Amino acid sequence: MPSVSQVTPKPGGQRLEFGLYTGGPAGQLVVPAAAKPDVPSKILASLAALRPANAPFTVHLYRGYFSDASDAREEQEQRKLVSSYTGHGYGVEIVLRYRRDDDPAGFARFVRGVVDRFGSNPLVRGFQVTNEVNFTASGDSSDGAYSGARDALIQGVIAAKDEARRRGYSQLRIGFNWFYRTDPGNEDSFWSYLHDHGGAAFARSVDWVGLDVYPGTFFPPSTAPAMTGDWVVNALSQLHGCFLHEGGLSKSTPIHVEENGYPTGPGRSEADQRTALESMVGAVNRYRANYGVTSYFWFDLRDADTSSPNFQQQYGLMHDDYTAKPAFGSFRALIDQLSVRRSPPPSVAPVPHRRVILLEVRCWRHGVVAALKGQGVSEVRGVRFSARGRYAGDTQPPFHKRIRLAPTRHRRTRWVHAQVRTRSAKIRLARSARCQIYN
Repeated sequence: MPSVSQVTPKPGGQRLEFGLYTGGPAGQLVVPAAAKPDVPSKILASLAALRPANAPFTVHLYRGYFSDASDAREEQEQRKLVSSYTGHGYGVEIVLRYRRDDDPAGFARFVRGVVDRFGSNPLVRGFQVTNEVNFTASGDSSDGAYSGARDALIQGVIAAKDEARRRGYSQLRIGFNWFYRTDPGNEDSFWSYLHDHGGAAFARSVDWVGLDVYPGTFFPPSTAPAMTGDWVVNALSQLHGCFLHEGGLSKSTPIHVEENGYPTGPGRSEADQRTALESMVGAVNRYRANYGVTSYFWFDLRDADTSSPNFQQQYGLMHDDYTAKPAFGSFRALIDQLSVRRSPPPSVAPVPHRRVILLEVRCWRHGVVAALKGQGVSEVRGVRFSARGRYAGDTQPPFHKRIRLAPTRHRRTRWVHAQVRTRSAKIRLARSARCQIYN
């Protein structure tokens, strides 16, 4: 049993950004079981109840690199989800899973495409490239089961960061995650491989490293709910104190707790889940300055199937009908108490009823394309876009305009400003992109 009694919490440290995965399905060992379908209206109502005032709150979305047919289906679904969540003012972090054998180069091209298509949205906060590559025992939950996964991680991270830089999507943060934990020999092999095969290009591309930790379930398989926080600290200590360096990464690299959860079900009561949540979130907050933790995501919002005897179906803060478990109220209180407070970026404007107006800017061969997006666009009565002394206006949806600009020899940052008139206010927005512009 790990002990944190000798670890003194350091003062300071950035206050935490919070979020969670909104779905019910979880990657599972053995035979995956089906989940009850999502109910979007109930998801949004639940998020509104959790969301702290004047603070970011981020939703985890997952998509996989399976096949061309599945990619087309997931692209359509992802566009709907990103539009809905960001349109209501939530940040989005997209997890890009590697689910094919022996195709790291194809995965890197796939990653570039997703970053290009979704990175123009200012509330898409970043990408987690691959999922739990160090864990090889479960293809449903973890990408390490697929051959070429380590190279896909390296090439995908480099591709994602390079595409974000080229496009000028400065809000994007790129990272990967680590599952706590497997046997020591596998861990040494994994991190050494990243060091030896990733090199400086990989290290320069990593903005954060994520931790997936589930005390009382997979590792360790059994522990008292009140002691789960000690195991989280143990995981953070190993990642920060040993593995970052072994992987060729700086110890100043921020750590995100990307997945942390504790299920209900046989042998685990709802009171146990609440105790475990309070122990684990409390430990992350208390030691955030020691280990450079900046973000925390709970897994997940609601059960996949509350009636199932399989604990992997019951990680939710809510039952599968979206009624709350006791842990839901505890998480809401902790988020409100511990969240970093931050104003929206200049490309995002809140409007009534927890909606927002977003300014998206993309490159066009002869200039830039500016568009207003978000659930708050229904409030807009007119917009005037401007870029480097050129103007374009609109008084009708979809508020989408091309602005022709002078050609450039190389990629250059080009700012677009928007003066927006709504039913009740005048709003100014600004957003940039890096473009090479031709005659």
